[in-house]
Amino acid sequence: MKYALPSMAILSLLVWGCATFYQTTAVIQNNIQQGNFEAANKQLEKEKKWATNQNRVLYFMNRGVVDFMLGLHDESNQYFNKADYYIEDFSKNMGSEALALISNPMVKPYQPEDFEAIMVNYYKALNYIALADYEGALVECRRVNIRLQQLNDRYKKHKNKYANDAFAHNLMGLIYDAMGDYNNAFIAYRNAFEVYDDEYTTLFGVTPPLQLKKDLLLSAKKSGFPKEVQYYEDKFGMTCPTENQNDGKLVYIWMTGFGPVKSEWSLNLTNMGVNNGNMIFGSDELGMTFPVFIGNQSREQQSAFKNLSIVRMAFPKYIERPPKFVTAELASESKKYPLELAQDINKIAYQSLQDRLLRELGNSLLRLATKQMMEQAGRNQNENLGTIISIVNAMTEKADTRNWQSLPYAISYTKIPLSEGIHQLQLNQYGQNTKTTEKVTVDIKAGKTTFKVFHQLGGASVLNNY
Repeated sequence: MKYALPSMAILSLLVWGCATFYQTTAVIQNNIQQGNFEAANKQLEKEKKWATNQNRVLYFMNRGVVDFMLGLHDESNQYFNKADYYIEDFSKNMGSEALALISNPMVKPYQPEDFEAIMVNYYKALNYIALADYEGALVECRRVNIRLQQLNDRYKKHKNKYANDAFAHNLMGLIYDAMGDYNNAFIAYRNAFEVYDDEYTTLFGVTPPLQLKKDLLLSAKKSGFPKEVQYYEDKFGMTCPTENQNDGKLVYIWMTGFGPVKSEWSLNLTNMGVNNGNMIFGSDELGMTFPVFIGNQSREQQSAFKNLSIVRMAFPKYIERPPKFVTAELASESKKYPLELAQDINKIAYQSLQDRLLRELGNSLLRLATKQMMEQAGRNQNENLGTIISIVNAMTEKADTRNWQSLPYAISYTKIPLSEGIHQLQLNQYGQNTKTTEKVTVDIKAGKTTFKVFHQLGGASVLNNY
Protein backbone atom coordinates (compact mmCIF):
# COMPACT_ATOMS: atom_id res chain seq x y z
CA MET A 1 0.00 0.00 0.00
CA LYS A 2 1.35 3.43 -0.93
CA TYR A 3 0.73 6.60 1.06
CA ALA A 4 1.49 10.07 -0.23
CA LEU A 5 0.60 13.58 0.84
CA PRO A 6 1.28 16.60 -1.36
CA SER A 7 3.73 18.94 0.31
CA MET A 8 1.29 21.85 0.30
CA ALA A 9 -1.38 19.71 2.00
CA ILE A 10 1.12 18.73 4.69
CA LEU A 11 2.12 22.35 5.16
CA SER A 12 -1.49 23.51 5.48
CA LEU A 13 -2.21 20.83 8.07
CA LEU A 14 0.80 21.89 10.11
CA VAL A 15 -0.08 25.57 9.96
CA TRP A 16 -3.69 24.83 10.93
CA GLY A 17 -2.62 22.55 13.76
CA CYS A 18 -0.19 25.05 15.27
CA ALA A 19 -2.77 27.70 16.13
CA THR A 20 -5.72 27.23 18.45
CA PHE A 21 -9.12 28.32 17.26
CA TYR A 22 -9.09 30.97 19.96
CA GLN A 23 -6.03 32.56 18.37
CA THR A 24 -7.52 32.52 14.88
CA THR A 25 -10.66 34.37 16.02
CA ALA A 26 -8.98 36.62 18.59
CA VAL A 27 -10.04 39.95 17.05
CA ILE A 28 -13.73 39.05 16.89
CA GLN A 29 -13.76 37.51 20.36
CA ASN A 30 -11.95 40.50 21.84
CA ASN A 31 -14.59 42.86 20.43
CA ILE A 32 -17.38 40.69 21.85
CA GLN A 33 -15.74 40.53 25.27
CA GLN A 34 -15.28 44.30 25.31
CA GLY A 35 -18.89 44.91 24.32
CA ASN A 36 -17.88 46.33 20.91
CA PHE A 37 -20.66 44.53 19.09
CA GLU A 38 -20.81 46.89 16.11
CA ALA A 39 -17.11 46.26 15.51
CA ALA A 40 -17.58 42.53 15.98
CA ASN A 41 -20.44 42.60 13.49
CA LYS A 42 -18.32 44.39 10.88
CA GLN A 43 -15.47 41.93 11.40
CA LEU A 44 -17.85 38.99 10.96
CA GLU A 45 -19.10 40.59 7.74
CA LYS A 46 -15.52 40.57 6.45
CA GLU A 47 -15.04 36.93 7.43
CA LYS A 48 -17.88 35.52 5.32
CA LYS A 49 -15.64 32.69 4.10
CA TRP A 50 -15.94 31.44 7.68
CA ALA A 51 -19.61 30.71 6.86
CA THR A 52 -18.66 28.29 4.08
CA ASN A 53 -15.82 26.29 5.63
CA GLN A 54 -15.60 23.70 8.40
CA ASN A 55 -16.31 26.38 11.03
CA ARG A 56 -19.63 27.57 9.62
CA VAL A 57 -21.68 26.49 12.67
CA LEU A 58 -19.48 28.63 14.91
CA TYR A 59 -19.81 31.53 12.49
CA PHE A 60 -23.60 31.46 12.65
CA MET A 61 -23.56 31.01 16.43
CA ASN A 62 -21.35 34.06 16.91
CA ARG A 63 -23.40 36.16 14.49
CA GLY A 64 -26.52 35.15 16.38
CA VAL A 65 -25.04 36.28 19.71
CA VAL A 66 -23.78 39.59 18.31
CA ASP A 67 -27.17 40.45 16.80
CA PHE A 68 -28.87 39.37 20.04
CA MET A 69 -26.73 41.81 22.01
CA LEU A 70 -27.45 44.53 19.45
CA GLY A 71 -31.18 43.97 19.95
CA LEU A 72 -31.63 42.67 16.39
CA HIS A 73 -33.75 39.73 17.46
CA ASP A 74 -35.22 38.75 14.08
CA GLU A 75 -31.79 38.82 12.47
CA SER A 76 -30.29 36.95 15.42
CA ASN A 77 -32.75 34.10 15.06
CA GLN A 78 -32.09 33.89 11.34
CA TYR A 79 -28.44 33.12 12.11
CA PHE A 80 -29.36 30.75 14.93
CA ASN A 81 -31.73 28.95 12.54
CA LYS A 82 -28.80 28.41 10.16
CA ALA A 83 -26.70 27.07 13.01
CA ASP A 84 -29.64 24.86 13.98
CA TYR A 85 -29.79 23.46 10.45
CA TYR A 86 -26.16 22.37 10.45
CA ILE A 87 -26.42 20.95 13.97
CA GLU A 88 -29.31 18.77 12.81
CA ASP A 89 -27.39 17.72 9.70
CA PHE A 90 -25.42 14.79 11.08
CA SER A 91 -24.34 13.44 7.67
CA LYS A 92 -20.58 13.03 7.54
CA ASN A 93 -18.25 14.39 4.94
CA MET A 94 -16.26 11.27 4.07
CA GLY A 95 -13.40 13.30 2.62
CA SER A 96 -12.90 15.19 5.85
CA GLU A 97 -13.31 12.00 7.87
CA ALA A 98 -10.52 10.35 5.89
CA LEU A 99 -8.33 13.45 6.15
CA ALA A 100 -8.93 13.55 9.91
CA LEU A 101 -7.53 10.02 10.22
CA ILE A 102 -4.19 11.16 8.85
CA SER A 103 -4.12 14.58 10.50
CA ASN A 104 -6.43 15.72 13.32
CA PRO A 105 -10.12 16.51 13.97
CA MET A 106 -9.65 20.22 13.17
CA VAL A 107 -10.02 19.45 9.46
CA LYS A 108 -13.61 18.21 9.94
CA PRO A 109 -16.69 20.43 10.00
CA TYR A 110 -17.19 21.48 13.60
CA GLN A 111 -19.93 19.59 15.38
CA PRO A 112 -20.88 21.57 18.50
CA GLU A 113 -20.60 20.10 21.94
CA ASP A 114 -24.02 18.89 23.03
CA PHE A 115 -24.48 21.74 25.52
CA GLU A 116 -23.55 24.27 22.82
CA ALA A 117 -26.35 22.93 20.62
CA ILE A 118 -28.71 23.45 23.56
CA MET A 119 -27.61 27.06 23.98
CA VAL A 120 -28.77 27.82 20.43
CA ASN A 121 -32.31 27.00 21.57
CA TYR A 122 -31.83 29.09 24.70
CA TYR A 123 -30.88 32.20 22.72
CA LYS A 124 -33.70 31.62 20.25
CA ALA A 125 -36.15 31.45 23.17
CA LEU A 126 -34.87 34.78 24.50
CA ASN A 127 -35.20 36.33 21.05
CA TYR A 128 -38.79 35.14 20.79
CA ILE A 129 -39.57 36.57 24.22
CA ALA A 130 -38.14 39.90 23.09
CA LEU A 131 -40.42 39.75 20.04
CA ALA A 132 -43.43 38.98 22.31
CA ASP A 133 -43.76 35.59 20.63
CA TYR A 134 -44.27 33.43 23.70
CA GLU A 135 -45.39 30.41 21.69
CA GLY A 136 -42.17 30.49 19.69
CA ALA A 137 -40.18 30.76 22.93
CA LEU A 138 -42.00 27.74 24.38
CA VAL A 139 -41.15 25.68 21.29
CA GLU A 140 -37.45 26.39 21.80
CA CYS A 141 -37.63 25.56 25.53
CA ARG A 142 -39.27 22.23 24.72
CA ARG A 143 -36.63 21.50 22.10
CA VAL A 144 -33.86 21.81 24.70
CA ASN A 145 -34.78 18.64 26.55
CA ILE A 146 -35.98 16.84 23.40
CA ARG A 147 -32.61 17.52 21.78
CA LEU A 148 -30.73 16.41 24.89
CA GLN A 149 -32.62 13.13 24.83
CA GLN A 150 -32.04 12.62 21.11
CA LEU A 151 -28.32 13.29 21.46
CA ASN A 152 -27.97 10.95 24.43
CA ASP A 153 -29.89 8.18 22.65
CA ARG A 154 -27.07 8.06 20.07
CA TYR A 155 -24.52 7.00 22.65
CA LYS A 156 -24.30 3.35 23.63
CA LYS A 157 -21.72 3.93 26.36
CA HIS A 158 -20.64 6.84 28.51
CA LYS A 159 -23.86 8.76 28.07
CA ASN A 160 -23.99 12.41 29.06
CA LYS A 161 -24.60 13.02 32.74
CA TYR A 162 -26.09 16.35 31.66
CA ALA A 163 -29.23 14.73 30.27
CA ASN A 164 -31.95 17.14 31.47
CA ASP A 165 -31.95 20.91 31.55
CA ALA A 166 -33.52 22.42 34.65
CA PHE A 167 -33.33 26.03 33.47
CA ALA A 168 -35.23 25.23 30.26
CA HIS A 169 -38.11 23.88 32.36
CA ASN A 170 -37.85 26.90 34.65
CA LEU A 171 -37.91 29.37 31.75
CA MET A 172 -40.87 27.52 30.28
CA GLY A 173 -42.69 27.95 33.58
CA LEU A 174 -41.94 31.68 33.62
CA ILE A 175 -43.32 32.02 30.09
CA TYR A 176 -46.49 30.05 30.83
CA ASP A 177 -46.90 32.15 33.97
CA ALA A 178 -46.62 35.34 31.91
CA MET A 179 -49.33 33.97 29.58
CA GLY A 180 -51.68 33.22 32.50
CA ASP A 181 -51.50 29.46 31.82
CA TYR A 182 -50.94 28.45 35.45
CA ASN A 183 -51.64 24.75 34.96
CA ASN A 184 -48.80 24.31 32.45
CA ALA A 185 -46.65 26.70 34.50
CA PHE A 186 -47.07 24.40 37.50
CA ILE A 187 -46.02 21.37 35.44
CA ALA A 188 -42.94 23.17 34.10
CA TYR A 189 -41.94 24.48 37.54
CA ARG A 190 -42.39 21.02 39.03
CA ASN A 191 -40.20 19.48 36.29
CA ALA A 192 -37.57 22.15 36.89
CA PHE A 193 -37.55 21.53 40.63
CA GLU A 194 -37.12 17.78 40.14
CA VAL A 195 -34.14 18.21 37.79
CA TYR A 196 -32.48 20.73 40.11
CA ASP A 197 -33.12 18.52 43.14
CA ASP A 198 -32.24 15.15 41.56
CA GLU A 199 -29.43 16.05 39.13
CA TYR A 200 -28.15 19.64 39.24
CA THR A 201 -27.46 19.62 42.98
CA THR A 202 -25.11 16.63 42.67
CA LEU A 203 -23.59 17.32 39.25
CA PHE A 204 -23.15 21.09 39.31
CA GLY A 205 -23.83 22.21 42.87
CA VAL A 206 -26.86 24.21 41.71
CA THR A 207 -29.76 23.81 44.15
CA PRO A 208 -33.43 24.67 43.42
CA PRO A 209 -33.76 28.48 43.55
CA LEU A 210 -36.02 29.93 46.24
CA GLN A 211 -37.88 31.85 43.52
CA LEU A 212 -38.68 28.56 41.79
CA LYS A 213 -40.17 27.21 45.01
CA LYS A 214 -42.35 30.31 45.36
CA ASP A 215 -43.49 30.05 41.74
CA LEU A 216 -44.25 26.36 42.15
CA LEU A 217 -46.46 27.04 45.16
CA LEU A 218 -48.25 30.00 43.57
CA SER A 219 -48.92 28.17 40.29
CA ALA A 220 -50.32 25.18 42.21
CA LYS A 221 -52.60 27.51 44.16
CA LYS A 222 -53.79 29.35 41.03
CA SER A 223 -54.41 26.01 39.28
CA GLY A 224 -56.69 24.87 42.11
CA PHE A 225 -54.39 22.12 43.44
CA PRO A 226 -54.72 22.36 47.26
CA LYS A 227 -53.11 18.95 47.87
CA GLU A 228 -50.07 19.94 45.84
CA VAL A 229 -49.85 23.27 47.69
CA GLN A 230 -49.87 21.44 51.01
CA TYR A 231 -47.33 18.87 49.77
CA TYR A 232 -44.81 21.46 48.65
CA GLU A 233 -45.36 23.71 51.67
CA ASP A 234 -44.39 20.75 53.85
CA LYS A 235 -41.50 19.79 51.56
CA PHE A 236 -40.08 23.33 51.38
CA GLY A 237 -40.87 24.28 54.99
CA MET A 238 -42.57 27.48 53.81
CA THR A 239 -46.06 28.82 53.23
CA CYS A 240 -47.45 29.78 49.83
CA PRO A 241 -46.66 33.46 49.21
CA THR A 242 -49.38 36.02 48.52
CA GLU A 243 -49.41 38.54 45.73
CA ASN A 244 -51.19 41.75 44.79
CA GLN A 245 -53.30 41.19 41.67
CA ASN A 246 -52.75 44.82 40.64
CA ASP A 247 -49.00 44.44 40.54
CA GLY A 248 -46.98 43.54 37.49
CA LYS A 249 -43.88 41.36 37.53
CA LEU A 250 -40.31 41.76 36.39
CA VAL A 251 -38.34 38.66 35.39
CA TYR A 252 -34.70 39.68 35.37
CA ILE A 253 -32.13 37.32 33.81
CA TRP A 254 -28.47 38.04 34.57
CA MET A 255 -25.73 36.42 32.51
CA THR A 256 -22.18 36.91 33.69
CA GLY A 257 -18.76 36.51 32.12
CA PHE A 258 -17.84 33.97 29.47
CA GLY A 259 -17.62 30.21 29.41
CA PRO A 260 -14.33 28.33 29.07
CA VAL A 261 -12.12 28.17 25.99
CA LYS A 262 -10.50 25.04 24.65
CA SER A 263 -6.83 24.24 24.71
CA GLU A 264 -5.21 20.82 24.53
CA TRP A 265 -3.46 18.29 26.72
CA SER A 266 -1.62 15.06 25.97
CA LEU A 267 -2.25 11.61 27.38
CA ASN A 268 0.32 8.82 27.22
CA LEU A 269 -1.15 5.33 26.78
CA THR A 270 0.64 1.97 27.01
CA ASN A 271 -0.33 -1.00 24.84
CA MET A 272 -1.17 -3.82 27.26
CA GLY A 273 -2.03 -6.48 24.67
CA VAL A 274 -5.11 -8.09 23.15
CA ASN A 275 -7.98 -9.66 25.09
CA ASN A 276 -11.10 -11.11 23.40
CA GLY A 277 -10.61 -9.03 20.28
CA ASN A 278 -9.97 -5.85 22.27
CA MET A 279 -6.68 -4.01 22.33
CA ILE A 280 -6.16 -2.83 25.91
CA PHE A 281 -4.48 0.53 26.48
CA GLY A 282 -3.56 1.72 29.96
CA SER A 283 -2.98 5.16 31.43
CA ASP A 284 -0.79 5.55 34.51
CA GLU A 285 -1.89 9.20 34.76
CA LEU A 286 -5.57 8.33 35.02
CA GLY A 287 -5.16 4.90 36.58
CA MET A 288 -7.52 3.48 33.95
CA THR A 289 -7.53 0.99 31.08
CA PHE A 290 -9.32 1.52 27.78
CA PRO A 291 -10.39 -1.44 25.61
CA VAL A 292 -10.63 -0.80 21.85
CA PHE A 293 -12.33 -3.46 19.73
CA ILE A 294 -10.14 -4.35 16.72
CA GLY A 295 -11.84 -7.55 15.61
CA ASN A 296 -13.48 -5.88 12.60
CA GLN A 297 -10.33 -4.10 11.47
CA SER A 298 -8.26 -5.18 8.47
CA ARG A 299 -5.07 -7.15 9.03
CA GLU A 300 -3.01 -4.05 8.36
CA GLN A 301 -5.01 -2.06 10.88
CA GLN A 302 -4.76 -4.83 13.48
CA SER A 303 -1.04 -5.01 12.91
CA ALA A 304 -0.76 -1.24 13.28
CA PHE A 305 -2.66 -1.37 16.57
CA LYS A 306 -0.36 -4.10 17.90
CA ASN A 307 2.70 -2.06 16.91
CA LEU A 308 1.52 0.87 19.01
CA SER A 309 3.57 0.50 22.18
CA ILE A 310 3.49 3.85 23.95
CA VAL A 311 1.38 6.48 22.22
CA ARG A 312 0.71 10.14 22.84
CA MET A 313 -2.82 11.30 22.19
CA ALA A 314 -3.94 14.93 22.05
CA PHE A 315 -7.26 15.80 23.66
CA PRO A 316 -9.11 19.08 24.06
CA LYS A 317 -9.40 20.57 27.51
CA TYR A 318 -11.20 23.60 28.85
CA ILE A 319 -9.55 26.62 30.41
CA GLU A 320 -11.87 28.42 32.78
CA ARG A 321 -12.43 32.16 32.47
CA PRO A 322 -13.67 33.21 35.93
CA PRO A 323 -16.09 36.15 35.70
CA LYS A 324 -15.29 39.48 37.29
CA PHE A 325 -18.67 39.51 39.05
CA VAL A 326 -20.14 36.35 40.56
CA THR A 327 -23.24 37.51 42.47
CA ALA A 328 -25.77 40.29 42.02
CA GLU A 329 -28.97 41.77 43.41
CA LEU A 330 -31.72 44.08 42.25
CA ALA A 331 -32.53 46.85 44.68
CA SER A 332 -35.60 49.07 44.88
CA GLU A 333 -36.07 51.89 47.35
CA SER A 334 -37.34 49.50 50.01
CA LYS A 335 -36.11 45.99 49.19
CA LYS A 336 -33.28 43.94 47.74
CA TYR A 337 -33.81 40.86 45.55
CA PRO A 338 -30.84 38.48 45.14
CA LEU A 339 -30.29 37.00 41.70
CA GLU A 340 -30.17 33.22 42.15
CA LEU A 341 -27.94 30.89 40.15
CA ALA A 342 -30.05 28.89 37.70
CA GLN A 343 -27.52 27.54 35.15
CA ASP A 344 -23.78 26.99 35.58
CA ILE A 345 -22.69 26.78 31.94
CA ASN A 346 -19.02 26.53 32.92
CA LYS A 347 -19.58 23.32 34.91
CA ILE A 348 -21.90 21.90 32.26
CA ALA A 349 -19.16 22.46 29.67
CA TYR A 350 -16.56 20.57 31.71
CA GLN A 351 -18.91 17.65 32.39
CA SER A 352 -20.00 17.42 28.75
CA LEU A 353 -16.43 17.34 27.46
CA GLN A 354 -15.42 14.67 29.97
CA ASP A 355 -18.31 12.44 28.88
CA ARG A 356 -17.50 12.94 25.19
CA LEU A 357 -13.82 12.13 25.55
CA LEU A 358 -14.61 8.78 27.15
CA ARG A 359 -16.80 7.95 24.14
CA GLU A 360 -14.29 9.06 21.51
CA LEU A 361 -11.14 7.42 22.78
CA GLY A 362 -11.52 4.60 20.24
CA ASN A 363 -11.65 7.05 17.31
CA SER A 364 -8.49 8.73 18.58
CA LEU A 365 -6.67 5.41 18.76
CA LEU A 366 -7.86 4.54 15.25
CA ARG A 367 -6.34 7.82 14.03
CA LEU A 368 -3.02 6.90 15.63
CA ALA A 369 -3.14 3.41 14.14
CA THR A 370 -3.75 4.86 10.68
CA LYS A 371 -0.78 7.17 11.07
CA GLN A 372 1.28 4.19 12.22
CA MET A 373 0.36 2.33 9.00
CA MET A 374 1.41 5.32 6.90
CA GLU A 375 4.72 5.57 8.72
CA GLN A 376 5.46 1.87 8.32
CA ALA A 377 4.53 1.90 4.63
CA GLY A 378 6.82 4.90 4.14
CA ARG A 379 9.72 3.15 5.83
CA ASN A 380 9.19 0.07 3.66
CA GLN A 381 9.73 2.28 0.60
CA ASN A 382 12.39 4.61 1.94
CA GLU A 383 13.77 5.19 5.44
CA ASN A 384 13.87 8.96 4.95
CA LEU A 385 10.25 8.98 3.78
CA GLY A 386 9.29 7.04 6.90
CA THR A 387 11.11 9.58 9.06
CA ILE A 388 9.32 12.48 7.34
CA ILE A 389 5.93 10.85 7.83
CA SER A 390 6.79 10.22 11.48
CA ILE A 391 7.57 13.91 11.98
CA VAL A 392 4.38 14.95 10.18
CA ASN A 393 2.35 12.52 12.28
CA ALA A 394 3.76 13.97 15.49
CA MET A 395 3.18 17.57 14.41
CA THR A 396 -0.38 16.95 13.23
CA GLU A 397 -1.44 15.13 16.41
CA LYS A 398 -3.49 18.07 17.62
CA ALA A 399 -6.73 18.32 19.53
CA ASP A 400 -9.79 20.12 18.21
CA THR A 401 -9.66 23.39 20.15
CA ARG A 402 -12.67 25.01 18.52
CA ASN A 403 -15.59 26.05 20.70
CA TRP A 404 -18.34 28.65 21.04
CA GLN A 405 -16.47 31.28 23.03
CA SER A 406 -19.17 33.94 23.42
CA LEU A 407 -21.40 31.90 25.73
CA PRO A 408 -21.90 33.22 29.28
CA TYR A 409 -20.22 31.67 32.30
CA ALA A 410 -23.46 31.34 34.26
CA ILE A 411 -27.10 32.46 34.31
CA SER A 412 -28.95 33.81 37.35
CA TYR A 413 -32.42 35.30 37.69
CA THR A 414 -35.08 36.73 39.94
CA LYS A 415 -38.75 37.69 39.67
CA ILE A 416 -40.07 40.66 41.60
CA PRO A 417 -43.51 42.26 41.97
CA LEU A 418 -43.80 45.95 41.09
CA SER A 419 -46.70 48.37 40.92
CA GLU A 420 -47.78 49.76 37.56
CA GLY A 421 -45.59 52.54 36.23
CA ILE A 422 -41.95 53.36 35.57
CA HIS A 423 -39.47 52.17 38.18
CA GLN A 424 -35.83 53.04 38.71
CA LEU A 425 -34.00 50.04 40.12
CA GLN A 426 -30.36 49.37 40.88
CA LEU A 427 -28.37 46.30 39.85
CA ASN A 428 -25.56 45.71 42.35
CA GLN A 429 -22.92 43.27 41.11
CA TYR A 430 -20.26 41.79 43.35
CA GLY A 431 -16.90 40.22 42.63
CA GLN A 432 -13.82 39.59 44.72
CA ASN A 433 -13.11 42.92 46.40
CA THR A 434 -15.09 44.76 43.75
CA LYS A 435 -18.60 46.07 43.17
CA THR A 436 -20.34 47.83 40.33
CA THR A 437 -23.79 49.33 39.96
CA GLU A 438 -26.03 49.62 36.91
CA LYS A 439 -29.27 51.57 36.65
CA VAL A 440 -32.30 49.55 35.58
CA THR A 441 -35.37 51.34 34.28
CA VAL A 442 -38.55 49.31 33.80
CA ASP A 443 -42.05 50.17 32.63
CA ILE A 444 -44.43 47.83 34.46
CA LYS A 445 -48.01 47.11 33.42
CA ALA A 446 -50.56 45.85 35.93
CA GLY A 447 -51.05 42.09 35.74
CA LYS A 448 -48.32 41.74 33.08
CA THR A 449 -44.81 40.30 33.12
CA THR A 450 -41.82 42.22 31.78
CA PHE A 451 -38.64 40.32 30.86
CA LYS A 452 -35.18 41.90 30.95
CA VAL A 453 -31.82 40.31 30.15
CA PHE A 454 -28.45 41.70 31.11
CA HIS A 455 -25.07 40.19 30.16
CA GLN A 456 -22.28 41.40 32.41
CA LEU A 457 -19.18 41.01 30.26
CA GLY A 458 -16.70 42.10 32.89
CA GLY A 459 -15.22 45.45 31.88
CA ALA A 460 -18.09 46.19 29.51
CA SER A 461 -21.77 45.32 29.63
CA VAL A 462 -24.78 45.48 27.37
CA LEU A 463 -28.45 45.50 28.33
CA ASN A 464 -31.27 44.00 26.30
CA ASN A 465 -34.64 45.56 27.11
CA TYR A 466 -37.67 43.37 26.48
